[in-house]
Amino acid sequence: MEAVAKHKGARLSAQKARLIADQIRGKQVEEALTLLAFSPKKGAKIISKVLKSAAANAEDVFGADIDELRVAEIQVGEGITLKRFRARAKGRGTRILKRTSNIQILVKSIN
Repeated sequence: MEAVAKHKGARLSAQKARLIADQIRGKQVEEALTLLAFSPKKGAKIISKVLKSAAANAEDVFGADIDELRVAEIQVGEGITLKRFRARAKGRGTRILKRTSNIQILVKSIN
């Protein structure tokens, strides 16, 4: 049995989110949540919420036990980029790119 949770438009660059995703890929859900709880990175909190949502989906829909779930797949892709401008010297402007990411987590039962 598989359960999925998605978060689109997370205010975190995909590059930074992938660093955290690589740490929990293939681990059991409880172990992954522990790793994320003690990580100082901003993305750890965001990915933790998505992982809890995927585990809750598996529990509600399939009646799965959270202790028997593992992170089967985690994908982090680039979302839309917000384009902003900042004033610079001599009347110029510089573009600021505020990047977002789309996070998708798939959890599977171990047995």
